[in-house]
Amino acid sequence: MGSGLRLNPEGHVPALYSAVLTYLALGPGDHAIDGTLGGAGHAVGLLQATAPDGRLLGLDRDPEAIARAKERLAPFSQRVIVVQSSFRKLKAVACEHRFPPADGVLLDLGVSSYQLASPERGVSFVKDGPLDMRFDPKEGPTAADLVNHLPTEELAALLYRFGEEKQSRRIARAIAAARPLQTTRQLAEVITETVGGRRGRIHPATRSFQALRIAVNDELGALEEALPQAVEVLRPGGRMAVISFHSLEDRLVKRFFRQQAKDCICPPEQPVCTCEHQPTLRIITRRPVQPEEAEIAQNPRARSARLRVVEKL
Repeated sequence: MGSGLRLNPEGHVPALYSAVLTYLALGPGDHAIDGTLGGAGHAVGLLQATAPDGRLLGLDRDPEAIARAKERLAPFSQRVIVVQSSFRKLKAVACEHRFPPADGVLLDLGVSSYQLASPERGVSFVKDGPLDMRFDPKEGPTAADLVNHLPTEELAALLYRFGEEKQSRRIARAIAAARPLQTTRQLAEVITETVGGRRGRIHPATRSFQALRIAVNDELGALEEALPQAVEVLRPGGRMAVISFHSLEDRLVKRFFRQQAKDCICPPEQPVCTCEHQPTLRIITRRPVQPEEAEIAQNPRARSARLRVVEKL
């Protein structure tokens, strides 16, 4: 496959696979942490890069993803620790398993192909299913809870904040009028009837579904907690790679990386530095790395992927 992409047995192409391996630059005997195992496509590449004796600590919130990852990573079993956990607990998990300071950390923030393809997860409106959207089915409120019980103004604010949906108020009012909603198709139909048909490549329900999924799983809160922990578990000279798939994630990652790479974080209007801040990171990718056309042709979902990489000082 000339582009360097790797298909797993189920046909999933990990986003920016070759770029991740190139920028993390891992070698034999190195130790890596994959905070978002998903289909374990990246994990296999990390284990191959660190052969014969490098180790991998892999986390995922989704119990189904954990089961698939264990099966996929069985050939590397002596070198792998797989844990069902959110990456917001990354440092605690690494300490619990006495995992050494990592040479590389990867966070792939995309929704997995398995989750999108499973109607019972309610993540996608392409197939009808319950309004669930939880990555961990045992954790927190469902999307149906938010859709059916949030006050209209709070629902509108959620759709605007996490989905950047410009018609959030109209959509929230329409949802409130149509309650109760129990399935993805019901919700998608209400949104489509409210704002009209497809906008270019984007289905009219896309932003609202994104917003609900982010809220249900507290994705941005988890990311904010995970980034400083990832820096802590890295050894000096180790690298962290983060793949984001929408602007909210990318801005959060970009802001954190830039702040940690600065000598001073005092307000710009302050004439003298008093923060005594010391930079902890060196930015490797001044601009986010994006997939090439060959990769997008194989994996259209990779189109919006953005990779940022830093090195610990």
